Parts: sequence; structure tokens; C-alpha cells
Amino acid sequence: MILAISVVMMLFGAGMSSSSSFSSLENQIVQYIDLHQNEFIETLKEWVAVESDSIQPRLRQEITRMMELTADRLRALGATPELVKLGSQELPDGQSLLLPPLILAELGKDPQKPTVCFYGHVDVQTARKEDGWKTDPYTLTETDGNLYGRGTTDNKGPVLAWINAVEAFRALKLDMPVNLKFIIEGMEEAGSFGLEELIKEEKQRFFSDVDYIVISDNLWLSNRKPALTYGTRGNACFFVEVQCGESDLHSGTFGGIINEPMTDLIALLDSLVDTSGRILIPGIYDDVASITEEEKKLYESIEFDLEEHKNNSGVKKYLYDTKEGILMHLWRYPSLSVHGIEGAFHEQGIKTVIPARVIGKFSIRQVPHMNVSIVEHQVIQYLEDVFSKRNSPNKLKVSMPIGAMPWVADVNNPLYMAAKKAIKTVFGEDPDMIRDGSTIPIARMFQNITRKSVMMLPIGAADAGEHSQNEKISRHSYIQGTKLFAAFFLEIAKLHRPLQEASNMTTTN
Repeated sequence: MILAISVVMMLFGAGMSSSSSFSSLENQIVQYIDLHQNEFIETLKEWVAVESDSIQPRLRQEITRMMELTADRLRALGATPELVKLGSQELPDGQSLLLPPLILAELGKDPQKPTVCFYGHVDVQTARKEDGWKTDPYTLTETDGNLYGRGTTDNKGPVLAWINAVEAFRALKLDMPVNLKFIIEGMEEAGSFGLEELIKEEKQRFFSDVDYIVISDNLWLSNRKPALTYGTRGNACFFVEVQCGESDLHSGTFGGIINEPMTDLIALLDSLVDTSGRILIPGIYDDVASITEEEKKLYESIEFDLEEHKNNSGVKKYLYDTKEGILMHLWRYPSLSVHGIEGAFHEQGIKTVIPARVIGKFSIRQVPHMNVSIVEHQVIQYLEDVFSKRNSPNKLKVSMPIGAMPWVADVNNPLYMAAKKAIKTVFGEDPDMIRDGSTIPIARMFQNITRKSVMMLPIGAADAGEHSQNEKISRHSYIQGTKLFAAFFLEIAKLHRPLQEASNMTTTN
């Protein structure tokens, strides 16, 4: 493997991609994409119009329709999509609902070419006009160069950009430089039911000849500068429940003579983090990975406009004043956020009730090398200690319904080297090398189960508003993203050949 990497580094340093034939090829592809961009946008409009909301059980048929549309699009490229049944989902009310199928598709089986597997999803978060959208969320609307609509960035736009890139090669009758595989699901926003089991089942079949896995389901750090993502934080979600009885009580009759569950709960939640954002749970920072000099250097060249970031969020002041301080606390240090209280009166007006049972909800974003089981134990022990000091007769229950691990990749992997080269070709500048403060479990899942190289290659800008009102992707990001994926096919093919030859030499020796 050391020999293989050395060969790649020599070829990269020698400027292998400067060949005039490749430049001419890239020009053909770029011209085709530019000429057909309105058609690509029209297809995105058709996809956005499908209300494939995986959160709402009543819309399950719309997700299935979206999966069939996607399969048709892949089939038109010459791929062989397989709609895989995933079984049923048990709903909270006891009903059972069929899960939408998942797509496994492949295009090309040339053993001399690398095989790149793309993961994406075509389901979306819930969106309603009355929630604050300026336009109908399911009608793609172009304003000032931005394409507004639910799913434009998360994740229908990037999925289509991959498909559009393949279409450019096919329409120009150009030989695809890579074999392609697609794994596309319709339940990502609801928790990817059945996905992990399917990946395990397909490890020896569908994934057996895959060399690289690429995910395009996140955003740049900047509104204008492209980025490559090499890590994400994990997420441990907690419920802390306090109960005093079986039914709510009137504050005029019982206020002042009982230990109220809400008072206990607020005290517990307040004990978790201090005003500087530091988590107060003992031992929580013990296993956080130490920062290396190589990692420090990655922060130096990152383009990060603090004021722009504040404007995107609507927040006036952050806890940290420097680029490095903010990014490190978003990416490589854990954070704790309180999300809500179930069982409390939350509607307009006043209701003088003492809730009998309340559940606080918070999460801890973990980083390498934190262990989710250790974090769970630390949280439970700490909250039980805090609660015991209150001498409350109420019942306490702490649970962790979700525990997703963090993920980090090697930025010197050939997959990242090829993507950097493709970004430089299309955008004219090197990308920011970033982590993502959120949790994208699929990256670690793929890496752990398949043992393949995994990369996150976003095309959406920081202000895209995924999961929010007025989600958008700019025309620029969508079309340039299509060119980026086409350029990436060429670059990974060029890098893979010497790797393969070096591997063969090592095996022979």
C-alpha cells in the first residue's frame, strides 16, 4: 500500500492531468452540461414536485413513486436498477406500514476500471407553506439565480447532479472512465430503516467490487468556496424523565406543597452545561482526540466569514471570536444541546397546571475517540447524582434512544486527492478541507461494514437552508456540481490505474 501511495504522489506531482486530450474531453463535457442546464433544472422541478416526505406515514406512496422515478432515470442511462424490498415499519400506534423500496443500480463492469458507488436519498423533511416558506415548497421556483424547493439541496439536487454527469458522457457517446454503482434510499430523513441490514447483506455481492464510496449529502462551509468533508460528529440523544404521579395537578390546589417534576427537570437540564458552552459532566472530555500539527494546518487555509456565518444563522454573538475557535468547537470538540420538554404546556396563553410527568430531551455531539457507551454511563451517573442531592421523592429515568458514532477519514486517501483535483479543475481553486458538526451515520456505516474508502463530496452552499424554510440550491452550485462529478470520474480513473498497477506489483513481489 505504501508503494501504491508513493506512485500516486509522484504522478500527482508530475501533473498527470495536464494532457491536452483530457482537457479537450473536459471541454466537451462542460459545453454539453452548459447547453442542457435548463433541462437538468426541469428534471429537478419534476422531482421536487413529488412530496416524498418520509416523516409522514400518509405520504408513503409518494416516496415509492419517487423511488420509481429515480429508477426510471437510471434505467434511461443504461443502468440496471433493482428495487429492493425492505419489509415493514412498526408505527407508534401499533400499525405496520410497508417501507418504500431501496435502489441498487450498476452501470459498467469493466475490471480495468475503478468502481465508484454513490449514495444518496430522495426523501425529504416535512415542509408547509404556512411554516414560513416564501414559495410553495413543492414547486421549484427560480429567483435571483437560486432554485427554491424542498429537497433541492437535501438531497434530490445532488442525486440528480450525479445522474446528469453520467448523462453527459452517454449523450456524447464517450466511454465512462469508471464503473458506477448507486445505492439510493427513501427513508433517510426518518432514520434509514433497514439500510444497515441491507449493507451487511450486500457486502459480499453488491459491494464486493466497489473501490470507492462517495456521499453528497452535506454542505460547504462557505457560501461560495467549495469544500471536501472528511469527518462528522456523532450524536448521543437522551431522555430525562421526572414523574410525581399519574395525572396533572392544579397549581392552586397543590402548588407549594409538592416537589414539582418540572422544577426538578429544569434543575437537571441546567446542570449539564455552563454559560461558556462547556459540558459539566465529569470525564466527558477524557477521550477527545488530541489535535495534531497536520490538523492545525488544515484550519489555516479555510475560508470562513464570521459575519456571513452569523447572518446565515440570525445569531448576533457566538461563544468564540476566532475562526479556529468556532470551527474546532463545531467539528472536533463535543457539544451539548437541550432540545425540548415533552409533557409541558406549550401552547399560547396560560394554563396553571403542574405536569405529572415531563421528559427533557438533549443530545451530545461526540467526536473521535469518544465511546458512546462510556458517554451513556457518564450521563446517567451524573444526572442521578445531581437528582439525589435534591432529595426529591419523584421518580427519575434517564435513557439514550439514539447513539450514533463520529466518523473521520484520511485526507491523504486517493479518493480525496482525486476530488481535490476535480474541484480545482471546475472551480479554479482548492477546496476547504472541513468536518461537519452534524451527524451523518451513513459514512461510518459504510466504512465499518464494507471496509471501503468513503468520502463526502458536497455541492450545496452554506446558506442552502437544508431542513429549513426556503431550502434552495443555486443554479451555479447545481450546474457546477454536475461538472464536478464528471471531472471526478476522470480524475479517480487516472489515479486508480497506477494504484492498481502498484498493487499488482506488490502482490507479485
